[in-house]
Amino acid sequence: MTDTAPTQRRRHGAAGAGWGIFVAGTVGLLASLILVIERYELLLDPSYVPSCSLNPVLSCGSVMTAPQAALLGFPNPIIGIPAFSVVVVTGVLILGAVAVPRWYWIGLAAGLSAGVVFVHWLIFESLYRIGALCPYCMAVWAVTIPLWLTELARASAWPVLRAWTWPIVAIWYTVVVLLCIERFWEYWRTLL
Repeated sequence: MTDTAPTQRRRHGAAGAGWGIFVAGTVGLLASLILVIERYELLLDPSYVPSCSLNPVLSCGSVMTAPQAALLGFPNPIIGIPAFSVVVVTGVLILGAVAVPRWYWIGLAAGLSAGVVFVHWLIFESLYRIGALCPYCMAVWAVTIPLWLTELARASAWPVLRAWTWPIVAIWYTVVVLLCIERFWEYWRTLL
């Protein structure tokens, strides 16, 4: 028995989604691990300059030492390690064509929803309270947005959301980048 074209498209789509989720989860996990290591180094030596502190605007050190960087009493990236581990496992399960129970998808959607809210609070805090950007944090922002939207599209009954997921991601990224440019325009202008 051979596969029909729609079945092959579904398998290809699932593999593409699996790889996308796996890669995004891996990027988020690595960024979280690096941030935890950098924060640990900073705790050991307060004069330590994190590898992602590049200039007055792109300054992980400024972000890491702000109260917002430990909202629950411990460094925020510690949350990212188990959260992005789940995302990586989800990508592997999809790639392995493993049937995942409904409760898992509900939990993933809830976790990603909390993550996208948290990330946008951190974006606001970084831009308007801390006054610095952390490149590794921005990597987490960059993967959380499409992860949430793709899960929302997967769970949604709205075909238009599925069709427009990536244009929405592009617009969302554009808004965040424009906010970063506008907020630090005086600094960026000195580089021109």
